[in-house]
Amino acid sequence: MSTQSTSVVALIARRLVQLPFIVLAVYTLTFLLAWSIPGNPLENPDGRRPPAEIVEAMKKQYKLDDPVAFYFDYLGKATSISWVLGYSDQPFDLGPSLKQPDWTVNEILATGLPVSMTLGLSAMLIALTIGLTAGVIGGLNPGSPLDGFTQLLAIIGISLPSFVIGSAMLMLFAVKLGLFPVGGWGGVSYIVLPAFTLSLPFAAYISRLVRFGMIEEMSADHIRTARAKGLPRWKVALKHALKNAFLPVLSYLGPATAVALTGSFVVEKVFAVPGIGQHFVDGVLGKDITLVMGVVLVYSTLMVVFNLVVDVMYRFVDPRLG
Repeated sequence: MSTQSTSVVALIARRLVQLPFIVLAVYTLTFLLAWSIPGNPLENPDGRRPPAEIVEAMKKQYKLDDPVAFYFDYLGKATSISWVLGYSDQPFDLGPSLKQPDWTVNEILATGLPVSMTLGLSAMLIALTIGLTAGVIGGLNPGSPLDGFTQLLAIIGISLPSFVIGSAMLMLFAVKLGLFPVGGWGGVSYIVLPAFTLSLPFAAYISRLVRFGMIEEMSADHIRTARAKGLPRWKVALKHALKNAFLPVLSYLGPATAVALTGSFVVEKVFAVPGIGQHFVDGVLGKDITLVMGVVLVYSTLMVVFNLVVDVMYRFVDPRLG
């Protein structure tokens, strides 16, 4: 086995050992925050309230009257330890939703996660296309009006909140022009506006990373040598400079992709996209603690996994790190 392969295997093994401890820390912090949210998830202030004795019985059933018991019971079911020991009927049981009758958290995630991942993947593809194009153009023409225009767009993309961009796009392209649906989820036309809105902050950051990297790489010795051999400037830029300029972007793609694939809470809410982001917001507002815990566990696991994938890719793109 080569040195690079050995390094990659060691990296994967080390991260897999760290994974349960990282998720446990996130789980514990989320539990403390979720438990401190005021309110009772078993009561509906806008509708009928169940009798007090039923509320007390449900508290005991779901262990909502004992935070320590709830912490370990939910942790055991979510990690399949209870299933292995025979105390649960299914592995990775994230419990019932306390605010959505007849729905379990597993079922909500099974319906919401594919939507969020479709939206997030579309947004990241748009972000990479826009960010790389703008970054390369700006990096090859620093100080030019074209570079200034791309940097202005990047500043706007980073500075403006998603709900402002999303609301503006809804009013213009959906309400005024009628080119896209106002909200919801369905075919490709439903994806365009929320995916573009979600992609802008990522595209802006990617363009700035690529621009700085291209400016630095184009002044490097090996680039000047390639140019001295008569190679066209665009060919040198795309074949030699862009590879090294892309390394900071690769590091950024780990957490960025995890955020995008698990859905933007704000974007999903603005465009009424039925992803896990919208379910998470509803869970926090209704103190649906099982739903909040389930979403955070899935999110944190995806975050660690995507960072691991990026680190492995980094070893292959730049063997010096091995």
